[in-house]
Amino acid sequence: MKSQPPVQFNRRQFLVRSALTGGGIVATNFWAKKVFGQAPALIASDKMRPAIPYGVACGDITNNGVVIWSCSDRPARMIVEYSTSESFRRRRRVFGANALEDSDFTARTYIQGLPPARQIFYRVIFQDLAAPNLYSAPFSGTFRTPSQSKQDVFFAWSGDTAGQGWGINPDFGGMKIYETIRKLNPDFFIHCGDNIYADNPISSEVKLDDGSVWRNLTTPAKSKVAETLTEFRGNYKYNLLDENVRRFNAEVPVIAQWDDHETRNNWYPGQIIQNDDRYTIKDVSLLAQRARQAFLEYMPLRLQTDDASEAKIYRYLKYNQLLDIFLLDERTYRGPNTSNRQPVQSEETAFLGRKQLQWLKRQLYKSTATWKAITTDMPLGLIVPDGSTDFENWANGDGPPLGRELELAEILQFIKQKNIKNVVWLTADVHYAAAHYYDPTKAQFTDFKPFWEFVAGPLNSGTFGPNKLDNTFGPEVKFLSIPLDLKPNRPPSEGLQFFGTVKIDGITKVMTVCLYNLEGKNLYSVDLLPEE
Repeated sequence: MKSQPPVQFNRRQFLVRSALTGGGIVATNFWAKKVFGQAPALIASDKMRPAIPYGVACGDITNNGVVIWSCSDRPARMIVEYSTSESFRRRRRVFGANALEDSDFTARTYIQGLPPARQIFYRVIFQDLAAPNLYSAPFSGTFRTPSQSKQDVFFAWSGDTAGQGWGINPDFGGMKIYETIRKLNPDFFIHCGDNIYADNPISSEVKLDDGSVWRNLTTPAKSKVAETLTEFRGNYKYNLLDENVRRFNAEVPVIAQWDDHETRNNWYPGQIIQNDDRYTIKDVSLLAQRARQAFLEYMPLRLQTDDASEAKIYRYLKYNQLLDIFLLDERTYRGPNTSNRQPVQSEETAFLGRKQLQWLKRQLYKSTATWKAITTDMPLGLIVPDGSTDFENWANGDGPPLGRELELAEILQFIKQKNIKNVVWLTADVHYAAAHYYDPTKAQFTDFKPFWEFVAGPLNSGTFGPNKLDNTFGPEVKFLSIPLDLKPNRPPSEGLQFFGTVKIDGITKVMTVCLYNLEGKNLYSVDLLPEE
């Protein structure tokens, strides 16, 4: 018999209770007096006290701790309370960072020393810095800490949110794939990039093929391509207008990496925008600097340094003895998009870059977890063109490794030489779901151990594909979620939105990977036996 989480709870009851305890002036006065020994000053209006307009989120969960994120509407101090009890009995309190204007009033607090394998209930309160007797209503969430024993691990992944003009449609139910995933109750969720589409404005209406109309919520920041820091921030705020996303963030720890659309389609450092009159700023590196700041402000990452400009998006997270997670950054350190056929590595062929590549090899070699999940914002063997002659990712067409593929060959060869076991690759980006098996006996480059790559997405964007496979590393399609003749940019209303889940059995250590559609229907499943 498989072990069950030690705490069972009714999510609907928890959220209703949270709303009641945080919903009014009387509740807030009572809460502040009980917690701090004093009530706030007499409040004539809700508008006088801090608000939490975009909810709360948790993320970067490991066996050591978790990040709690939120955003105030003014300068305020973040306070986090947490407990293993839904009633917050024996709660603990952490006084966190200040939410200030230079971070768009976002703040995060890292909580550690949590008990393993427990459901944790948390709530965020903001204390007004200008009027310390004024407190926001508490906003609540919950998550489950990793087990250190033989309990299952269950998580989900996908990517690509609000792209190609498909935004929040209240008539459709909003970004309801987030609710589909939440209902599966995963331990955490990996967002493999394209958290926003800064280069895809949202219009109020989109006419569908059948003559009906898709209606979007709109905001000024989403009415044009993002160029200013305010506009990049506005893209994240737009997604947080969706109640499915806010509910998801409060209950499912998010582990995020970025891809191109957080800045601009197919961008690379040093790029100068040509033939796109939508942009008054042509320097993509300047856009990327602003995009990066907004990403780090609005995603619940654990920043390893107080200086956000020095924080790395690529990182290693140890979940427990069954799972280590390696998140890559394939934007910050890449060379330009070219024909990608160079015979030797150079700055031009960089994809991860030498420093990140060496870091990945070291972390893989040191890992003692049963399974190693490498999450990448772009697939390995799918060809993603950039124009008529250049390529956007690793793959460059059939044949031996060339260009950026040389980095991938080095990684795969290292895994084989060091006999690193049980490595799987999870990704998104191409806006459909697929399962690929890479077989050295069918490859042009053969010095690697066979492995699986699983692709998911989009979350609330247009559906495209399928892309052609490059035979360099011998990939074989084991599953494809869309027809070969799919008309491009299918709307979410057609149901072709996809995510994946991974379950690691705590006893047998078997990894089960499943791919789902918008409705939560299991389309494909495969069991991967661990190599001992």
